[in-house]
Amino acid sequence: MIRLIGYFFGIGTMLALLVAAGAAIYVSHLTKDLPDYEVLASYEPPVTTRIHASDGALMGEFARERRLFLPIQAVPDRVKAAFLSAEDKNFYNHPGIDITGLFRAVATNFRNMGSGRRPVGASTITQQVAKNFLLTSSQTYDRKIREMILAFRIEQAYSKDRILELYVNEIFFGLGAYGVAGAALTYFDKSVNELTVAEAAYLAALPKGPSNYHPFRHTDRAIERRNWVIDQMVANGYVSPEEGEKAKAGPLGVTPRRNGNYLFAGEYFTEEVRREIISRYGENALYEGGLSVRTTLDPKLQLIARKAMQHGLVKYDTLRGYRGPVTSIDISGDWGPALSEVKDLDDVPEWPLAVVLESSDAGLKIGLKPKRQASGAIVEERERGTVAKEDMSFAMRHMVDGKRVKANSPADVLKPGDVVFVEKKGGSESGYLLRQPPAVSGGLVAMDPHTGRVLAMVGGFSYSGSEFNRATQALRQPGSAFKPFVYAAALDNGYTPASVIMDGPITIHIGTTSWSPKNYDGKAAGPSTLRSGIERSRNLMTVRLANDMGMKLVAEYAERFGVYDKMPQHIAMSLGSGETTVMRMVSAYSVMANGGRQIKPSLIDRIQDRYGKTVFKHDERGCEGCVATEWENQAEPELVDNSEQVLDPMTAYQITSMMEGVVQRGTATTLAELGRPLAGKTGTTNDEKDAWFIGYTPNLVVGLYMGYDKPTPLGKGSTGGGLAAPIFKEFMTEALKDRPIVDFQVPEGMKLIAINRKTGMRAEAGEPGAFVEAFKPGTGPADSYWVIGMGEDGTSGYGAELSPQANKAIIEGGGGGLY
Repeated sequence: MIRLIGYFFGIGTMLALLVAAGAAIYVSHLTKDLPDYEVLASYEPPVTTRIHASDGALMGEFARERRLFLPIQAVPDRVKAAFLSAEDKNFYNHPGIDITGLFRAVATNFRNMGSGRRPVGASTITQQVAKNFLLTSSQTYDRKIREMILAFRIEQAYSKDRILELYVNEIFFGLGAYGVAGAALTYFDKSVNELTVAEAAYLAALPKGPSNYHPFRHTDRAIERRNWVIDQMVANGYVSPEEGEKAKAGPLGVTPRRNGNYLFAGEYFTEEVRREIISRYGENALYEGGLSVRTTLDPKLQLIARKAMQHGLVKYDTLRGYRGPVTSIDISGDWGPALSEVKDLDDVPEWPLAVVLESSDAGLKIGLKPKRQASGAIVEERERGTVAKEDMSFAMRHMVDGKRVKANSPADVLKPGDVVFVEKKGGSESGYLLRQPPAVSGGLVAMDPHTGRVLAMVGGFSYSGSEFNRATQALRQPGSAFKPFVYAAALDNGYTPASVIMDGPITIHIGTTSWSPKNYDGKAAGPSTLRSGIERSRNLMTVRLANDMGMKLVAEYAERFGVYDKMPQHIAMSLGSGETTVMRMVSAYSVMANGGRQIKPSLIDRIQDRYGKTVFKHDERGCEGCVATEWENQAEPELVDNSEQVLDPMTAYQITSMMEGVVQRGTATTLAELGRPLAGKTGTTNDEKDAWFIGYTPNLVVGLYMGYDKPTPLGKGSTGGGLAAPIFKEFMTEALKDRPIVDFQVPEGMKLIAINRKTGMRAEAGEPGAFVEAFKPGTGPADSYWVIGMGEDGTSGYGAELSPQANKAIIEGGGGGLY
């Protein structure tokens, strides 16, 4: 008997050794090509890039995986408790594998064999880290064993806190959110520090299967799973039973955070910054790099700019009549679902969509587009309102088959089922105004002339309606807004503001073709000073001046100012017939505003990487002594401006003074009502296709244009002074309201001499109409009367023969600026 027992014991021992050897070979085979777990030490997950305004307000987020990396020290204990209770309550006690949980899972899987149920894994948090970072998600025993082996090794190499940190930052929570910080923002629009017990428990429930516990599609299941996590937190002693019951009694409270832009009216600016980051660092840096971008945008000025531009566009557009409804829908039943499918303007919330329910001589009865719940479903309530006939008066002139027709009744304009834009009427509970998105558009830029920081940008009426940025992407003819650069070139090269030029007919011959530019009013004023020429925007004087200097010099200055990269040396370019952008024009005017220094326009102040290290800074000024560790009676450090001087400061003051005259006596006198030192220039192109105004105070430059995207005449009399200057005025009225009045600084050494406004010669004491003009040292009023452009025989003008090469684009480019 003893021998038999020994015999069986020997066989059992041999079998055990064989099994052990087989297991060792099997495990050795599995571990032969295990991933290197040491890569976890340099873990850098894809992180959301965040863009902020100058005051820190969040403008936008960009990510493929919406994740914000959070050090474990920053994760609240309550949130840790929720995840430990839901996933691995023995995390801080086991060596990587929970033996008790593993045997329980094996027993459960044995009972479920043949049932078709998915096997229970019993993975610890460490195992999940091994799977998520180093292995696939395949449901095989090989992968499970490899996962266990890696879990043991990870536990030996890293602390428990580091492993938990990897876990809570990597896991997917659904709705595009990764990591607990990203999930808190996505689901509750909160930081992790603000999460309640119930909210933390719901987030902890999600990693098991985000789609299974979707807050809106599977609400009951989600609440059940959340309550189970809360019960586990109570059982593990993390919260009291009373707290647990209170947490379970509440709803999920999910309020999904929208993607994209967050700062109202900043969409065009945010998109421009996005493109710049991609251009500078590439798409991966934007969508995975976790950059922190501080922009130059001033939110207050941005709102003012949006309002002013929209008012100007709407005012012009409504005077042209009504173009008809957005679309038409069936209103025989519940009109809410059909109306909710019509695309509105997300960034113009004051203009909701509405459907016409009844149309009569008295006006319209309308139904407003239903709001949406957090789940995305539309609400059941249907809000209604009215539009009185007098509140849609502009639509009484409406378009029919391309022709403007006058209507006698609102019923002639709109019928039931038509979808329209409306705006709440002030002081009325249910009254609305009829609106339509303007067909005309434009762009506006506001800039600090001393730094190049772009403070506000408007790229059109609505980013939702058109993403094309007319402030930076639209190439338009600046027209007479280009003339200051011609005059600046002259002032920098021997001319003075008192130089007299003939404002008379001139014909440029180009081979067998001739070009005879004209002033906007078709008249000629005769001999006039440079100041008068720019104040009254005289085309004939500008052409003569450019011809007298030579277009090579004009082109050199236009390129120096940054208006063009390479300007064709055609005489018509002197009237602004070339194409450029609002951004370039505002940057160029900034040179005249800041005393002649070149600037680099910038939308970004600073970019930091995910670790807080500054990788880009717009301000390139040097500052010796700024990093002194202590004060030893040394002088205060000074910022050294290293920008290039591209224009004589005295010339910059002279052209500024001349453009002050545009506001005080010239084509933009409406702006004199602002009561501030202000310089600027209007611009109107051929056939009135574009209307410009660019102006500045000592510390703010603003430029804008209005025009159709497909260049089309704006209408006779539609000038920069009549269309663009009022928009500028509305912006400046609000933007400068709380700012002190600052005068333009007269450079040291500049001479101020009284002259005769007409002749440009020195004025006699007590002479009526005398005007104080600025002259550089060594210059002054002419001693004898001389008119640039007057023929030798004293006639009022002459013809000019210019080379075909220099003027080949005159006929093609048109006459350029008009007013």
